[in-house]
Amino acid sequence: MIRKSIFLISFFSLALVNCTKLEEKFPGQLTASQVGSSSGGAADALLRGVYNSLRTTFQDQAGVYALEEMTTDELIGPTRGGDWDDNGAWRVLHSHKFDADHIRVREVFNALNGAVYAATDMLRFNPTAQQAAEAKMVRGFSQFMILDGWDQVPWRDRGEGPNVAPRVKKGVEALTWITDTVESVLNDLPDGPASKANKDAARVLLMKCYLNKGVYANRAAPTFDPADMQKVITLADQVINSGKYSFAPNYFDNFAPANTTIGKENIWVQENVGGVDPGASTVRSRYHSVMHYNQQPSGWNGFSTLSDFYNKFEASDKRRGVAYPANDPAYSNPGNHVNVGFLVGQQYDMKTGAALKDRTGAPLSFTPEVHIIEKGTNLEVTGIRPYKYPIDYVHADNGFVDNDYPYFRYADVLLMKAEAMLRTNNAAGALTIVNNIRADRGATPLASLTLDNLLDERGRELYLESWRRQDLIRFGKFLEPWQEKPASDPRYLLFPIPNGQLAANPNLVQNPGY
Repeated sequence: MIRKSIFLISFFSLALVNCTKLEEKFPGQLTASQVGSSSGGAADALLRGVYNSLRTTFQDQAGVYALEEMTTDELIGPTRGGDWDDNGAWRVLHSHKFDADHIRVREVFNALNGAVYAATDMLRFNPTAQQAAEAKMVRGFSQFMILDGWDQVPWRDRGEGPNVAPRVKKGVEALTWITDTVESVLNDLPDGPASKANKDAARVLLMKCYLNKGVYANRAAPTFDPADMQKVITLADQVINSGKYSFAPNYFDNFAPANTTIGKENIWVQENVGGVDPGASTVRSRYHSVMHYNQQPSGWNGFSTLSDFYNKFEASDKRRGVAYPANDPAYSNPGNHVNVGFLVGQQYDMKTGAALKDRTGAPLSFTPEVHIIEKGTNLEVTGIRPYKYPIDYVHADNGFVDNDYPYFRYADVLLMKAEAMLRTNNAAGALTIVNNIRADRGATPLASLTLDNLLDERGRELYLESWRRQDLIRFGKFLEPWQEKPASDPRYLLFPIPNGQLAANPNLVQNPGY
């Protein structure tokens, strides 16, 4: 079967839904009289729409996840006979052959810019200081992701409609603009909860901005100013010293149903309420896109990880996979088999413990070997299957699961601090941080810390959280060959500006090499 996703950037008023893409018409655009003039009330409904504009873009397997993971050594979308071909969309992402007409590049660029428009537009409608700050934080995060992917950030002033061609900021100028805005609203942001764009979320975004500043100045050969690294350390200490965050009892608690309740690692999440349609897809696609048709709940038999990445984990490392208790006692996992993390080898029925078979009747045993185009009789078993979200069996049937989507986690704060310390010659302090994380995850301590094994540690901790492409570029590894990908041309350090956007906005220019 061929899986398709529709990107609907939806933001809600009290009376209607307004679906937008950056350079297209905005039907049903609200006026001040429609929203009302009372401060805060109607703007709150619009703000919920601003948050919702990120939901599908980050949670669906065809959104940011596709661009940030499928282009890396963590994820591959093999064509399995007639399944998952999608006109080669997944293959060209992984092998770095995408162009300015690629559907995923186009749709994600449009969706992120739609979120920017939604956040800017709601500022017209008398928000409170906190509401405005939350909208600007969501906008800043979206603009940061645009900058990271395309190096060109379109923008409009508040009140400018879609008939106005957005101006464009690039590189470090765009980054400074983003950081200035986020810093200016930090004190107006709420302290929590994690489902809101809060003060600590802003600090994490600023950390990512300063850590990557040298990348946006020169992606081919980034440098790291000690002053920027000190800002990363200072911001990290503000989050750490708040005392609000600690490691979850189980690593996978961070991604499980009710994750924001049972753990204290998630700093900012997109809230998903079990059984409730939030107006867009949820993280269920993360397990559906990898699981076999005969697993529970039935999957789509698609994405895999690469054996070289899987082999970076020690057997004792709990992040590699565990038997996680289900939230429905019917799925008791009688054999105590690994059911979250990386699935490799024989798979089992989570209700009865019986060994599963594929649709040909052969044992359903996932192999480490996988190719970008699969042929023959083993199409259903090739590839180690990666997923981080324990299944919400209670709500799996209707698809609206209770796993919140984490944008920022505490462990990432610690690892960014360690990186900034390592880049400013404090390897001993950085090693202590990394080994504290490894100890909690069941991995043996590292004897020393280098940039190479710190990158590996970020991969082990943050796999499938949509940071791998950014990390590989910052560490100078993105163009190197890996399984099923040759060495890449430097143009792939940026995504191309979609051709339709170039035609609609004269202020955009195509990125070099496309």
